[in-house]
Amino acid sequence: MQHSSLTRTWLVLLCITAITYWVGEGGLAGQAPIVPVLLIFALALVKGVLVCLDFLELRQAPAMWRWIVLGWLIAVLSLIVLAYAVSLR
Repeated sequence: MQHSSLTRTWLVLLCITAITYWVGEGGLAGQAPIVPVLLIFALALVKGVLVCLDFLELRQAPAMWRWIVLGWLIAVLSLIVLAYAVSLR
């Protein structure tokens, strides 16, 4: 992967981190707590996919490895969101 592409990915990761911080610290959870939590986990998924594809260089890896790692990421985040949703009841 080219240096400029990694730099671009890194900048996107920084922006997503800033948005996550803003959502988490902005007091948005007071109205409907599930909405900001889902937004934060969606942003975490995007960050995880970018890290896996670009920094772990899975974009050029065989599809099987890419889907195993991305499937694991989706499964873990889904279970965390499910546990959070169950804890709200």
